[in-house]
Amino acid sequence: DLDIRGAGNLLGGEQSGFIADIGFETYHKILNEAIQEIKEQEYKELLISNDDEDKVDENFQFVTNCQVDTDLEILLPFEYIENVSERIKLYREIDNLQTEEEITAFEKVLIDRFGEIPKQTIELIDVVRLRWKAMHLAVEKIIIKKGKMICYFIADQESPFYQTQIFGNIINQMHLLQKVAAMKEKNGKNILSFDNVKNISKANELLGKLVL
Repeated sequence: DLDIRGAGNLLGGEQSGFIADIGFETYHKILNEAIQEIKEQEYKELLISNDDEDKVDENFQFVTNCQVDTDLEILLPFEYIENVSERIKLYREIDNLQTEEEITAFEKVLIDRFGEIPKQTIELIDVVRLRWKAMHLAVEKIIIKKGKMICYFIADQESPFYQTQIFGNIINQMHLLQKVAAMKEKNGKNILSFDNVKNISKANELLGKLVL
């Protein structure tokens, strides 16, 4: 692990104090978000100068994080893992999972160490998959409460994302999902809502229909 004081020596006194206040992991996330914002702005300027929708890079990641807020029970239960420090460590590991292979390996470790994975933890791990889909679709925030899922797309209405095939596919799929989904603009934000979402598995299924 990178020592916070060492990072401070590289970044200067002012940044060092900031890192000490918020922690290196949080600082790293803030830095990544700032870099992504700069990249997107540069990409937008390039797109405008070309004035060619066909040049939009479908692989560009317009969103680097997605916040999930839910009233569903998603956690590592105390009855499953009693040690607080161990639970915190595992939460961090879950947050850092990047591939299905890593999820499979992580689940195997849980089973080997603690036994059969409880439903609440399966749902928690499923949130990782949900966030992957959401970021691919440029969804910055998801709220799943009272059986309803609300997805907030990237707030910047001028984002090149809205010119991509990905967004076009979302619009095209709406007629197939019209019984359970609706899209609208509210307070300058594009919102996609789904009804009858009782668990994270269902949320994954619905978003999966929008992923190319």
